[in-house]
Amino acid sequence: MTDRPIAAPQPHLPPASEFLYWPPQFQSYGYRIVDRLFHSRPVAASGVGRAMPYGPALDLRYVSGGVERGIDTFMGHNVVAGLLVLKDGHIVLERYGLGLGEGDRWSTMSTVKSVTGMLVGACLRDGAIDSLDDPVERYLPAIGGSTYEGVTLRHLLTMSSGLAWDEVYADPDSHVNRYSRHLAEGTPDGVITLLRGLRRAAAPGTRWHYNTGDTYLLGRVLAAALGRPLADYLSERIWQPAGMEFDAFYTLDMPGGNEIGGSRAGMALRDFGRFAQVVLDDGVIAGRRLLPEGWVDAALSPAFLFGPQDQDFGSIRSSRLKGYGYSWWIGEDGSAQAHGFAGQRIFLDRAERLAIVTLSAFPQLPHVPAPLPDRYAELRLFTDAVRDALRS
Repeated sequence: MTDRPIAAPQPHLPPASEFLYWPPQFQSYGYRIVDRLFHSRPVAASGVGRAMPYGPALDLRYVSGGVERGIDTFMGHNVVAGLLVLKDGHIVLERYGLGLGEGDRWSTMSTVKSVTGMLVGACLRDGAIDSLDDPVERYLPAIGGSTYEGVTLRHLLTMSSGLAWDEVYADPDSHVNRYSRHLAEGTPDGVITLLRGLRRAAAPGTRWHYNTGDTYLLGRVLAAALGRPLADYLSERIWQPAGMEFDAFYTLDMPGGNEIGGSRAGMALRDFGRFAQVVLDDGVIAGRRLLPEGWVDAALSPAFLFGPQDQDFGSIRSSRLKGYGYSWWIGEDGSAQAHGFAGQRIFLDRAERLAIVTLSAFPQLPHVPAPLPDRYAELRLFTDAVRDALRS
């Protein structure tokens, strides 16, 4: 006899603690099973998806690096798992790659910040919060006595808390990777402890600085104000009224814990599109207003304009972004964009009634040779080609 356990089939899963610096062989699999790697809570769909009508199929060509490319080449060259284009509420392009299926939930990465940002508007409309200028500690006493004291909901929503935070994905010791490890380990209040230890770099509201910790706190504030899980509120206010096809999920900071408002949730490609359509429709679903009048206009307007010191962060320069709104990036062309790690993006052109969703697995340093190709610049070229094709 032996004390060893009986052999049984077991999956080999990517290490959750290294989520932000997985090698390419883990990305396309791991981004589809985030709810198996982290604690999570479902966002229930209605059970009957609202139909999304299909329009004439989009075809296009564009030139990048002197080479003419089409849709298939774009997806292959840029490691794209899901591609969706909506025009006037009609699907004109829907493609899947890297093994992604129609019902698979791909990681939102930080595009979920823009979803959580819209829930702030819903909470204002419902009276769960009184004002964007309420201090964080009013709803979350656990942050009192730290450098976050005096920071308001508006500061969290616009990434202007003034706290010194390192959003350096390739550095295992950066704040964002320490945050990620706390989530993987389910450390009780590990993220709050990390945030309480941050030093102040600027007065709140005076400077934009990208900080995933800010949106984590924003999600905690909303859940505390509501007195119930944020996932349930998202289901009630957007997921079910919008007729989403599939359950989504928020990841949690520990077993049975709090939703992560700013990263690694999961949803299916067409439901990304339905969310984009809700924003294009000014927060009105089937004639029912769910967001305050003027909220979408305010959210998609720059609260901060980027200066020279900001140009090297993320895709600001390549995507030609001019500023940051209520958890939305604002383009020089007037577009609003939700961006996430490794190539996740929701692009909105409200004037053209256009939405483009791209779900990707951009390879990351240090696992691929430097310099990395400028995939966001190519995504911009592809977007311009979509606009030109639809206009013609």
